[in-house]
Amino acid sequence: MNVNSKKLITVVFLLLLTQVIIGQEYKRIVSLAPSLTQSIYHLNSQDKLIGCTSYCEVAKDDNKEIVASAIKVNLEALLKLNPDLVIATTITNPETIEYIQKFGIKTEIFPTPKTFSEVCDEFKRIGKLTGKEGLALAITRNTEKIVDSLKNIVDIKNQPKVFFQIGANPIFTVLPNTFMDDYINFIGGKNISSDLNKGTITREFVITQNPDIIIITTMGITGDEEKQIWESFSSLNAIKNNQIIIVDSNTACTPNPISFAETLKTIVHSIK
Repeated sequence: MNVNSKKLITVVFLLLLTQVIIGQEYKRIVSLAPSLTQSIYHLNSQDKLIGCTSYCEVAKDDNKEIVASAIKVNLEALLKLNPDLVIATTITNPETIEYIQKFGIKTEIFPTPKTFSEVCDEFKRIGKLTGKEGLALAITRNTEKIVDSLKNIVDIKNQPKVFFQIGANPIFTVLPNTFMDDYINFIGGKNISSDLNKGTITREFVITQNPDIIIITTMGITGDEEKQIWESFSSLNAIKNNQIIIVDSNTACTPNPISFAETLKTIVHSIK
């Protein structure tokens, strides 16, 4: 073996070693969750996205291949795209993930984050997978500063009781140990559902708890309808103080740092 051949082998070895150390950057990504798709766009990595779900609103104008609904995956359509990475949440059926893996396709599963801190960690993880680790770190640091500043704006002497509604028919509430509970924690509030382990509640439960603040996600037109219903209960503290806050469901329920900060800003600036 001549000297040039040895040099070439050394260079190739170093390149492979570097790739192992810094992690592989994937270039043909399929996202099976709207929240993950949104993060890809926030990281300016949409050029790497080749497939997504029918609920990925942010990608609708980019003619990305639709390979899944909210929970059901069209495996034939997905495999035809020949992705080098599939990202999904725990909502996707584990058997579906196992089937994809049998074809040698790398999969990354993202559990629902329980705190804002975990939201940031998952965002940085997507940044690493897309080769935008530096940008992800910069975005999370900036967002953390924004969130801290918003927390400092709130000046509430008594801990207000907060009801955060994210569903109707049946009524569904934000539970503790979820990232959305941090919206309440960061304004110094107490979640009226803090002792519950199931999100389905009754209207009577809310009336009994008598929240000082009611936050409702839009849920299409349902959010406005729910607001009108709650306003009919004039004895509630939230109604007396005109403290019903509407937040966009696509933003509030999407676990990425930018969406979290936008929602928290809406809540903070709506508190009277």
